[in-house]
Amino acid sequence: MNTVLLGYSKLARPANLPTAMADILAGSSISGLTFLITTDTSLNGLPYLNLVLLIFSSIFLYAGGVVLNDVFDFKIDQIERPERPIPKGDVSLKGASFFGTGLLLSGIFLSFFVNQLSGIIAVVLALMILLYDSFSKKYQFLGPLNMGLCRALNLILGMSLFGEIFHWMYAVIPLLYIFAITLISRGEVYGENKKHIIWAGLLYAMVVFIILMITPDIRTQWISLFPFMGLFIFLIYHPLIRAYRVNSPENIKKAVVSGVLSIIVLDASLAVAFDGWQFGLIVLLLLPLSYILAKIFAVT
Repeated sequence: MNTVLLGYSKLARPANLPTAMADILAGSSISGLTFLITTDTSLNGLPYLNLVLLIFSSIFLYAGGVVLNDVFDFKIDQIERPERPIPKGDVSLKGASFFGTGLLLSGIFLSFFVNQLSGIIAVVLALMILLYDSFSKKYQFLGPLNMGLCRALNLILGMSLFGEIFHWMYAVIPLLYIFAITLISRGEVYGENKKHIIWAGLLYAMVVFIILMITPDIRTQWISLFPFMGLFIFLIYHPLIRAYRVNSPENIKKAVVSGVLSIIVLDASLAVAFDGWQFGLIVLLLLPLSYILAKIFAVT
């Protein structure tokens, strides 16, 4: 692959993009996608087209955010991560700036084709992304909160599929989860973040508890939900415990990577809770894709 093209690909972090897709699928399941399609024949194929538009909108917004994050981190990466495409010289700072901005604008543009509400949410999400990239990530509490809000808005973007949002409060789940991952990542370069890991473990537990509590009919759905939640708990806690025991940058990075990719399992669990195991399995199929891409491209 051409060096410049590979550099731009690395900036967009392809392994993370399926997690953005999973958010939209989970949000659409919470909005009642399957139920409405099967009961309202007047919809025809419109929800599928709009769902595809929202998926690509989310992908572009996410990719634009991580590209611009590298743009804002250029001077830091020259010291801490010289292998990244911009400090390495594979991509120019100006080129990356245009690329990231174009991706954000494309994401907003596509969302307005779905409905006005989706477009407004995408605009707010883009602003929150820029706030994180340029300012809030420097702060101990504000940075993780901002990052969590970005992921929460992405789930809400999926919920906006039909132009209304009835369960926006469920966005607290990705907010808490991403807050936890961002806390863990604070020790990715130098290690020594055991306190952050403890807090992250507690936030993870809250996320699991909330999912179980909001499942509409846990008595009949627990059999379907259990395998998904079991996989989720294993994937997030196994590397987290290892990072606590041996608090090295390498183990912390593994905990962060596993946490990021496990967003797909979290979203699959939400899909099971609201739409059944079949829809959850569709979301879960994005996980192998992320793991394959993670072997080629950096996640963090």
